[in-house]
Amino acid sequence: MQTPTGTPRPITRYGTPVLHRRCADVTVFDDALAQLVADMFASMYAAHGVGLAANQIGVDARIFVVDCPDATGAHTVAAVVNPVLHLPERRDLEVDSEGCLSVPGQRAEVARAATATVTGLDPAGAPIRLSGTGTLARCFQHEVDHLDGLAYVDRLPAAQRKRILAASAEHPGVGVGVPGEE
Repeated sequence: MQTPTGTPRPITRYGTPVLHRRCADVTVFDDALAQLVADMFASMYAAHGVGLAANQIGVDARIFVVDCPDATGAHTVAAVVNPVLHLPERRDLEVDSEGCLSVPGQRAEVARAATATVTGLDPAGAPIRLSGTGTLARCFQHEVDHLDGLAYVDRLPAAQRKRILAASAEHPGVGVGVPGEE
């Protein structure tokens, strides 16, 4: 099968219901899924992101894509379907600035595990296992959070979250089109 060409879709903004609940497991691996993954990559690149979860383009499905560097600078480009996040039992936390395409124009310091692994399936349904450090580990955690109905701002103190969301509401958004509708 030839890899489909993706079409960028509008980025769904924080507050849209699909971003605030656990996404549905994917059970069908077909041309429609391949097209969705291609659209996710196109949307991520159009918005200048390094990761994107399906619900960030309004789709209720446990899929994320990344094009993200690890601590050594090596890039991982991948799509993971039905991901499961695995963190070390003993975690070294790294605090770093984090942003989100669904909360445009804002960033905050967030503590995340320094290393992370995801297991799941690739878009053809084959098992996949990816491990990462640095920004890649942060991306895995950030995207799985999205699929579980959490955004990075949900991990912040309420007053800080409120300030960030108010400032983001004034931002025109990222990517193409207007904010997605569920």
